[in-house]
Amino acid sequence: MKDNMAEQQDPLGDSKSIITNQTGIHEKLNEVVAKHLSHPFKKPYQPHTQQAFQEMDTLVQAFLQANSAGEIILDACCGVGQSSRILAQQNPQALVIGVDKSAHRINRNVEGFSQENGYHAQNYHLVRADLNDFYRLVKAANWPVTKHYILYPNPWPKSKHLQRRWHGSAVFPQMTGIGDTLILRSNWRLYLEEFQQAAKQIALHGELSQVNVAGEQALTPFEAKYQASGQVCWQLTLYK
Repeated sequence: MKDNMAEQQDPLGDSKSIITNQTGIHEKLNEVVAKHLSHPFKKPYQPHTQQAFQEMDTLVQAFLQANSAGEIILDACCGVGQSSRILAQQNPQALVIGVDKSAHRINRNVEGFSQENGYHAQNYHLVRADLNDFYRLVKAANWPVTKHYILYPNPWPKSKHLQRRWHGSAVFPQMTGIGDTLILRSNWRLYLEEFQQAAKQIALHGELSQVNVAGEQALTPFEAKYQASGQVCWQLTLYK
């Protein structure tokens, strides 16, 4: 983990660029994706994630019953939940569910997001869960997710760690089936290029573009750090 996340340990304004031993899209990407598409992911669910999902599903069903035109927005790998809070404020008609595997991160206070600072959005919930399980449960429950965000995931830049990236993982078929629009951001363009190529195997298409940060609040602390270091951030938007 240390090797992969080293660029995220530096002070604001001194964030390192991704270092990888790949020269382009991984040569085994298509093979790995095809394997996961042909072999269902049957790993047993972890009890804590099942419980977390059940709690969120109760909230989602109650929200949908009360708001027939409401939207569900899923913010995966939400970290401290800054992005979940911003998305909730930007989409007052929606219920935003932020998911992260770390209880420490989701329970941290986020500077600037208190009522004293003019923040009033209440239409979001943060939950600790393993996304490898949570994704499958969301897909099975058929949540009507309109937008599915994956912002600055762990890049796992070493070639040997392809299957630790989301597009190389066993849950890729289920995760990409969630949401009308799938939005990923990364400071490593190659990560998004690989995800885009993998998505073509399940007929998901879209565009890769540079994140326009002028005058906009960073969605995550990592995004703010990359911007302060002068790094280019990229967004991949995929549509069903």
